[in-house]
Amino acid sequence: MFTARTRLVASGFIALLAGLLPASVPAAQAREIPSTTTQREVCTLDGFVIDHLPDGLGTPSDFEYEWEEVTFHSRVWETGPDPDGATKVDLTLKTIRGDRVADLETLREFLTEYHEKDPAAWQLTPAQLGSYGGYTVDGQAFYFVSPGLAAELTIDRTRFPQEALLATAEGFHPAPA
Repeated sequence: MFTARTRLVASGFIALLAGLLPASVPAAQAREIPSTTTQREVCTLDGFVIDHLPDGLGTPSDFEYEWEEVTFHSRVWETGPDPDGATKVDLTLKTIRGDRVADLETLREFLTEYHEKDPAAWQLTPAQLGSYGGYTVDGQAFYFVSPGLAAELTIDRTRFPQEALLATAEGFHPAPA
């Protein structure tokens, strides 16, 4: 069941894609960053290297938005439209930047609030994703990189196995300095 915030975000995203958002939309709402590259040509996102992507992804689009003083940069791969005109999100990679992300525990608390999850019911599994400690749940992974910096990934589990998400998470990391 969709929550009010989820419906608001979804309707804003749909309006954004349709080009219907007025010029006075607050900066806190998502804005598309034009992208003319294909999935295999794109190898970085907000200072993170993307070393691995599953086969069969659709077209990527980049977005930047803010929620509760935390900035997200995301790349979303979508497949479609299908015969009914619908598109499906295949994979989403996000960087998360903000002072509220001080450690893995504050990241988990922040994302619990952001995704409107019941902390007692959200059954997260601790995981080591590449060099970083984090959590996984079916079709989703997130991990803490350093104070103020984290990453989150989601994948369409109807099309891709959890192993594809884990391999992508291990290959999504800050670029070497």
